[in-house]
Amino acid sequence: MTETAPKAAEQFGVLTDEAIARSRRRLGVPNPQYNPPHNYEVTADGSRHFAYGYGDDNPLYTDPEYAKGTRWGTLLAPPAFLYTMGEDAAPKPDPETKALLKGDPFAGLGSYQAVMEFEWWRPLTLGDRCRVLQAQVGVQPKRSSFGGRTAHITHDYLYTNGAGEMHAVRRGTWINAERHTSKKRAKEKLEQVPYTDEQIAEIDAAYAAETRRGAEPRYFEDVRIGEDLQPRVKGPLTTTDVVVWHLGWGMQLTPPGAFGIAARIRRKAPGLYPPNGLNIPDTVQRLHWEPARARELGLPNSYDYGGMRETWLTHLVTEWMGDDAWLWKLRCEHRKFNYIGDTTWVRGVVEDKRQVTEGGVTRNEAHLRVWCENQRGETTTPGTAVVLLPAREQPVTLPEPPAPTIEGMLAHELERYRLAD
Repeated sequence: MTETAPKAAEQFGVLTDEAIARSRRRLGVPNPQYNPPHNYEVTADGSRHFAYGYGDDNPLYTDPEYAKGTRWGTLLAPPAFLYTMGEDAAPKPDPETKALLKGDPFAGLGSYQAVMEFEWWRPLTLGDRCRVLQAQVGVQPKRSSFGGRTAHITHDYLYTNGAGEMHAVRRGTWINAERHTSKKRAKEKLEQVPYTDEQIAEIDAAYAAETRRGAEPRYFEDVRIGEDLQPRVKGPLTTTDVVVWHLGWGMQLTPPGAFGIAARIRRKAPGLYPPNGLNIPDTVQRLHWEPARARELGLPNSYDYGGMRETWLTHLVTEWMGDDAWLWKLRCEHRKFNYIGDTTWVRGVVEDKRQVTEGGVTRNEAHLRVWCENQRGETTTPGTAVVLLPAREQPVTLPEPPAPTIEGMLAHELERYRLAD
């Protein structure tokens, strides 16, 4: 009898080959959503709260009476509102699938959002409901100066509207890294000094100067390659901004509820509630507003969410393009932390314009380079966007998804990542 080597064990907080192998076995497997969505349907209040949370008072998203007079005929939810939506579209898992999906292969590791990519095919409108299917579609082991050995995990979130039509896909890649390695290799030193009255006045003047294209169409013919989008300012970021953001966005990671509700959740998932300095269990998300927790994890201060900067980029683009255009694609990479106290300038430039004809339909595309830049001149989040613009003799036709159903889209996405690898 030949003795076999023992199976490599997974270890909490350590990135092992077994953890990567277990993660690979989950590719394409629908992952049930255990938390209810923050919003079950698009309401004027929910849309307004979400938009206000990232500083957007566009009446297309916040005023139903205004929205009735647009080409859409009704209020639209902001592009990133899908974060707050999505009744579970995953089939009920059988025992084998439950076992496969049980636990996190990378439990105890630091998880940092690195890339987020969106495609939108049709809007979510007032009164709309939404379903979402989540599935892991990629896993790539890498080595990085960010934290030594890492695993890059990509999840797809596929959304349909209330009629079952494909609304959008959100593709997110997270870097999973050993926390002790990340702390050991952390090189970033943060020096923050109080703002002068003159600096605050300069920021306030920038806010006052911001404009919105709104009801005036931005025609494809008038767009010039190399033209700048009007910058938008976000900051200085405060803990209050993070609180207001959560009012519209929900909690996302930590299940909703406080006190006794949270205690019941904590009994099932204690890892979501590490104790604070007073030995009180509290959400893992508190590093976004509790500097002491951030420092425990090797960071100099609390910081924003990647999703917050994604809404800032959509704000930049939608205010530039006007009501009659369509934001089709956005891709961004979160490369640096945006700390409490930082001011972000959201910028963009037209890099190209193209007329593309497919299936007898012509798209008028504006290709943009967009980015978030802090007061130190550092680009924290670079990105790209594609906007469909009206022409003087041709309104925008909404793009078609690669497949008409969630199941077809999941198959498409798995093949897309297989070819990319």
